[in-house]
Amino acid sequence: MWKIGIVDDDRAVLQGIRKAIPWDELNAEWAGEALNGEEGLEMIASASPDIVITDLYMPVMNGLDMIEHLRKNAGYSGKVIILSGYSDFEYARQALRLDVSDYLSKPVSLPTLKSVLNQAISDLEEREELRIKQDELLQKLHLYEPFVEKEWVKSAAAGTLMQSGLQSEIPEPYRYWSDFDHTVIGIELIYDQRAAKLSLPDWSLLRFAISNMACEITQAAFPCFDHTDLHTNRSVIIIHHDRTESAERVRQRLEQLGVRLIDCVRNFLKLKIRIGIGERKRSIREIGISTEEAFRAIDVNSRPAVPEYDLYFYNAQEPGDAEAKSPVRPIKLYLELAGAIRTSQEHQAQTIIREYMKRLEQEGSISKPYVSMLAGELWGIIAFAFYETGTVVDDFFPNDGITREMAKLQRPSELAEWLITKIGLVFGSREWGGNGKHRQAVDFMIEYIHEHYAEDLTLGGLADKVYISRNYLSMIFKNMTGETFNNYLTRVRVEKARELLMEKNALVYEVAEKVGYKNVPYFSTVFKKFTGMNPTELVK
Repeated sequence: MWKIGIVDDDRAVLQGIRKAIPWDELNAEWAGEALNGEEGLEMIASASPDIVITDLYMPVMNGLDMIEHLRKNAGYSGKVIILSGYSDFEYARQALRLDVSDYLSKPVSLPTLKSVLNQAISDLEEREELRIKQDELLQKLHLYEPFVEKEWVKSAAAGTLMQSGLQSEIPEPYRYWSDFDHTVIGIELIYDQRAAKLSLPDWSLLRFAISNMACEITQAAFPCFDHTDLHTNRSVIIIHHDRTESAERVRQRLEQLGVRLIDCVRNFLKLKIRIGIGERKRSIREIGISTEEAFRAIDVNSRPAVPEYDLYFYNAQEPGDAEAKSPVRPIKLYLELAGAIRTSQEHQAQTIIREYMKRLEQEGSISKPYVSMLAGELWGIIAFAFYETGTVVDDFFPNDGITREMAKLQRPSELAEWLITKIGLVFGSREWGGNGKHRQAVDFMIEYIHEHYAEDLTLGGLADKVYISRNYLSMIFKNMTGETFNNYLTRVRVEKARELLMEKNALVYEVAEKVGYKNVPYFSTVFKKFTGMNPTELVK
């Protein structure tokens, strides 16, 4: 409820205004009264009224001095309405300077008083709604900040900082990078028989386990580093090392770290990984080049750094024929393709595939085994990207059928059309359009909202319950219901509040609490926005 305080040296006026104000209709309550400006300051400090109605000519401290003290010294931001028996231009001018809402002359009519208070409360409601929106936005910014920082690291590793517009603004936690040299360690999980049998959820957990293990092991060798996943079976560690450290010493430490990573993943997770190490770079914008070099070292894999270990350092002097047989699998391509799938940009995904395969086709030396290998890798990336949006491609295509089809592909152009056809089938399916599992997820959300509307519900919380990413769940919910999650939740709460108010068994603030609103003025604002009337109109 909005609180109103009154300051006037005439007790009759105090009593008259107090009786004249339609408290219930305004969803307001009496906060207190005072006989002069000095007492008014005390009353306002203790009761914190949202609106103050005050006289000007009073003993001890007049109204203008009181208002000036409130604005300049007490930080009072509420509404002030002057009610005076004198019409003085100079006082009115000073009142405007002190941000007074209205200047009324005694005696004031009840309709005028009601109209002025209505306007003041309407302004307060708008301000409160704006404040809540700003708080929500600030909270979202805090929530998204780690995500933005994580994406910045991934962009640095992939060499897409300039494309993403992030190069000019280095997040605070990563500004120390500028004082170090950087070397990228590329980690590739090998698709052996055990890995091939893993489901997508198990594969996701496995990536998480490898990430934790890699970070723990690297921390002991290089205190300054960052880890990020790139796509289904590849991740990188960006090592930041002292610029004065010799190249020989850095290589020795990196080699030891690589051996330890391979041993730990093999011994504890029973999986095999390959590790490639790019060249040392001084500039942040060159980190992406080190990433490409790390995976180039894995692809060429002609000279392991340590016998019996899949550990390779990039060597720019490798024979040219090795490069021709094994083109670089660009990290940028993989990230862009996965991003297009996750954001439902089918045309963008098609364009990315066609343009890359066209470039490979023009090289003219791409072997059939390489095409098969690339098909398996790209299909894995696509499947995992769909999985992150809640769609399991295994439900559309049997694994053995996919394997047989990939084995028949001979040229990059054939691979392009095959991938585009498969993507189109998933995007165009009824499952993707909102039936099946997605329909079940939205039905669950709707039922959950109707049962738990009084609780602090968030889209993120429900996304965790249905195992679908927050952004994608927001999209399918709106597609299937015609409105956003927040709007639907608010509408359910308002309809329930209307039912409770019409029963006339509870006060407005009690109803607000029962439907999930702790801030009663905000509840009144929302209720009026949806119904066109104040909650108090239903309890009379």
